[in-house]
Amino acid sequence: MRLMRVTSALVAVPLLAARSPLIIPLTPFSSYSEIKADGCRSRKTAGAVPDIGAAVAPTSSSPTASLRRAGRFGLGAAPLGNLFQEIDDAEAAAIIDGAWDSGIRVFDTAPHYGLGLSELRLGAALARRPRDEFVLSTKVGRLLEPDPSGAGRLDDEGFVVEATRRRRWDFSADGARRSLESSLERLGMDRVDIVHLHDPEGRVDEAIDGALPALVALREAGVISAVGVGSKDTATLTRIIETGMVDVAMVAGRYTLLEQPAADDVLPAALAHGVDIIAVGVYNSGLLATPHPDPAAPYEYGSAPEAVYRRAVRLADACAARGVPLPVAALHFPLRHPAVVNVTVGLGGASHVAQTAGYVSEPPTEEFWRGLEEEGLVPEGER
Repeated sequence: MRLMRVTSALVAVPLLAARSPLIIPLTPFSSYSEIKADGCRSRKTAGAVPDIGAAVAPTSSSPTASLRRAGRFGLGAAPLGNLFQEIDDAEAAAIIDGAWDSGIRVFDTAPHYGLGLSELRLGAALARRPRDEFVLSTKVGRLLEPDPSGAGRLDDEGFVVEATRRRRWDFSADGARRSLESSLERLGMDRVDIVHLHDPEGRVDEAIDGALPALVALREAGVISAVGVGSKDTATLTRIIETGMVDVAMVAGRYTLLEQPAADDVLPAALAHGVDIIAVGVYNSGLLATPHPDPAAPYEYGSAPEAVYRRAVRLADACAARGVPLPVAALHFPLRHPAVVNVTVGLGGASHVAQTAGYVSEPPTEEFWRGLEEEGLVPEGER
């Protein structure tokens, strides 16, 4: 297998040479308590909770107004960082171009994805697009540092790239600012719209006292539009939502057609605090990605327990009996909840773009959902 080295020369980033160095202001806040005392979230307008299934109608003053206007589906860029399989630059560009041509205007990436490769590729492709016509998010929490000892060795976190950089956890204020500035360099952008805390479970106190106030200050300074958090841990998501400092939360695999643990805590907290939810991992790592679940398909990046697999098969059979492929139902299910404004999915190849565009364009009917409710396969009343 050929190892791909992630360097700034890997792909052309036309804006890098033209733009002046970014100066990210230092946060005037040193802690969560100072943020609370300052009332720094006063500019956020939550707006009325939309009816389930209704179009999202943002207020112009909402930090996530651009996200809501951009559409209900987005492209997750982890596969652009060679997640589990290597793709070349041309294939990566074709995925992004195909998504754009199908109407996708929400794009999410992170330094973690391919040790920066995802950001490089996404930025290069989006450089040809009008900046005000798309919403771009990245993440902080893992700083990338050079690792010469990794030459010739494969990254050990699932990305098919040469491990010439290492990740270092850092949810400090300075770490968040450094991470964002490095991301902007790789993206070739002067700004991103949303910055998420990335997987802060286990480091929640550090994130709340360090990175989160720094991101709030950047939002207040106009450097970013919104502050978010992304995690698969519902307790972590709930705790950070309840700080009142975030505008959006990315819920990974915890509100899906297969299982909905986030309905117990994360989603009520989001509604109470006016936080918009982006659902990701809606195929549960791949178990719901095909019309007939494969027992060898990944679940939580491992094997599905027998009970989970049986439930997936039951869902697939119920969907097929009503003429709806399982992946279509999985893609649309999260949007039934009023807190969820967007579903973002990764696409591993250009051939998947047209298929996914077809899924997006064919939402199941309310009669379909009522049938699943009657069989006890989905929660009642979320329409």
